[in-house]
Amino acid sequence: MDDIKAIDIMNYPLQCKVMEYDFNKFQEWRQMAETTFKPMFPSGRFPVTTEEYQAHKFLYGTVFYPYESVARLIQAMDEEGYDKICITACKLWSYRRSHSMIFDFTIDQVNDMVKAAGGRLIGAAGYDPFRIQESLRDIEKAVKEYGFKFVYAHPITFGLPFNDKKMYPLYGLCNSLGVPVSMQAGHSAEPLPSWVGNPMTVDEVVIDFPDLKINLSHTGFPWIKEWIDLIWKHPNVYGDISAYMPRGLDPEYLSFISSSRGRGKVMWGTNGLGLKRGKQEIMGMEWKDEAKKLVLRDNALRFLGIEG
Repeated sequence: MDDIKAIDIMNYPLQCKVMEYDFNKFQEWRQMAETTFKPMFPSGRFPVTTEEYQAHKFLYGTVFYPYESVARLIQAMDEEGYDKICITACKLWSYRRSHSMIFDFTIDQVNDMVKAAGGRLIGAAGYDPFRIQESLRDIEKAVKEYGFKFVYAHPITFGLPFNDKKMYPLYGLCNSLGVPVSMQAGHSAEPLPSWVGNPMTVDEVVIDFPDLKINLSHTGFPWIKEWIDLIWKHPNVYGDISAYMPRGLDPEYLSFISSSRGRGKVMWGTNGLGLKRGKQEIMGMEWKDEAKKLVLRDNALRFLGIEG
């Protein structure tokens, strides 16, 4: 089939060198590089030098990752067949270690990238459930003044299930603003709480906010059946497979995504792991062309409310 102009539903400001950030500074990232990501990073640390990025070119698709500028990112998007990338003002908390923020990107940092991209980047606000009023003000500003299209939250790093009372102000505001909420569901690859990531607590949220669109990001693994169940039975619940290479997914995911039950509800996201490889794997799947187009593009447009 012809190439599909993909939508990356899950990415971060660090896709470009727009700010300094050292993954190896934080115990959470270091341990992940030494364990979960060890096959990708044999050195046991995240790459920081040009030589290390070159060694991992198979993953990122380019030695220039992270891209030197927004302009260089746009060039890479054109080369790899991406229409738009969603950049999230993600906020992560060090639950067990330093008790401080691991990620604390701001809506202004994201908006600067969006403005520089000429319509190719989509902004997403973040949410800090320990600073509720401040977060709600930022979200309202991001949506009404900056044109951000959704909120990405990461409650499991704060030790909170999806139905925790600290999350409900976020759901209520997004419901009133008419913007979706995306959240990591499933285990944490870092030494952070995993038990709170069971997707089933989203069931209560959906019942309380039946019109709110929710994306269960990062596959919900290892709760595969629960993730599938929620996406299948709730009209406004979506899922994405970001943070995983498609061909490495459990066969139950692949069967669901290619079926009539799942192909209209699952989205692709890179999670900042390079534009090339994941999209190529989806294009090479033995799926119907319709399923590939839905996963790579159309489902994200519908979730974001910008289809047409």
